[in-house]
Amino acid sequence: MHIPFVDLHAQYESIKAEIDTAIENVIRDTAFIGGKYVRSFETAFANAYGVKHCVSVANGTDAIYITLKMLGIGAGDEVITVANSWISTSETITQAGARPVFADIDPVYYTIDPEQIKAKITSRTKAIIPVHLHGQMADIKAIQAICEKHDLYLIEDCAQSHFSSFNGQFAGTFGIASTFSFYPGKNLGAYGDAGCILTNDDALAEKCRMYANHGALKKHHHQMEGINSRLDGLQAAILEAKLQHIHDWTQNRITNASYYMAKLKGVDGIILPTVRPDTVHTFHVFAIRTKQRDSLQAYLKEQGIETAVHYPTALPLLPAYNYLGYTADTIPVAAQYQNELLSLPLYPELTPEQMDYVTEAVKEFSFADVTG
Repeated sequence: MHIPFVDLHAQYESIKAEIDTAIENVIRDTAFIGGKYVRSFETAFANAYGVKHCVSVANGTDAIYITLKMLGIGAGDEVITVANSWISTSETITQAGARPVFADIDPVYYTIDPEQIKAKITSRTKAIIPVHLHGQMADIKAIQAICEKHDLYLIEDCAQSHFSSFNGQFAGTFGIASTFSFYPGKNLGAYGDAGCILTNDDALAEKCRMYANHGALKKHHHQMEGINSRLDGLQAAILEAKLQHIHDWTQNRITNASYYMAKLKGVDGIILPTVRPDTVHTFHVFAIRTKQRDSLQAYLKEQGIETAVHYPTALPLLPAYNYLGYTADTIPVAAQYQNELLSLPLYPELTPEQMDYVTEAVKEFSFADVTG
């Protein structure tokens, strides 16, 4: 049996008529850049989150960069973020002109450790960017309190956490702004690159929208120099069609994650993910930990099971950040877990039969390994 890591075609088949109609409508109306389909998705997504503004942009990376720039963060400033994330989270800090500062992770939940944040704050710190990793909420109330105490901007990276929540409040609604990626494999994914910024701050929303559109809200009326970062009409229409199903898909992810948990409970040699209390973990990724990560991944590949590693090298240990002088000793938890985390296939359309195949393969490997 072959089990893909994610099956986007299965998702398409489940709502084929809606997707095809959405694409046909955009082509019929030739509404490729801007226009009613982009505005409609922005309104729908903002309403789904209960926020005032959704500023759509070309991708999730731009969403972070634009937010930082429009908050006035730049040369001489520092922004604290987490050691285990995709490089978009940190490279945009540098692109804005500031210096990324990396904090280690919580050993249980894999998100940024608030105590490590406290140790990194200096007079130059201007913002904190926690990442709600794998669909798991960071310790957002603790981080929010730190930001309030030190008068820092809180920018939530929600690329992996669409509709995750803490005490009923969605990830992305705790700070000055939040950023989302709609990369195809995300819980809410486009058929290409796409992203957005959410905020309740009127002035920030206007600045972000302007900057993403060559510095203009109206064509030829450029209030500043900006960039070209626009969500296209096709992606907007596709996203709005998918948005109608996101809560059902999220529940399927949670159900499938629970199925994995039950089947893999007590298996020697692996550590299952832990859900933070009072949160909804939306399981963009189902990551187990094992000291035999690489050999388990190779074994599962032989069985036709695709897996992934999120992420094989902690950000501050990448060559791109050699100049910052981090070592494994300065981020010990992230440095250890980069060699242990393995993401199993998990998506809404995954069947019990497929998950049985995956879990039995994991058990066979673990049993063989433990018994020698």
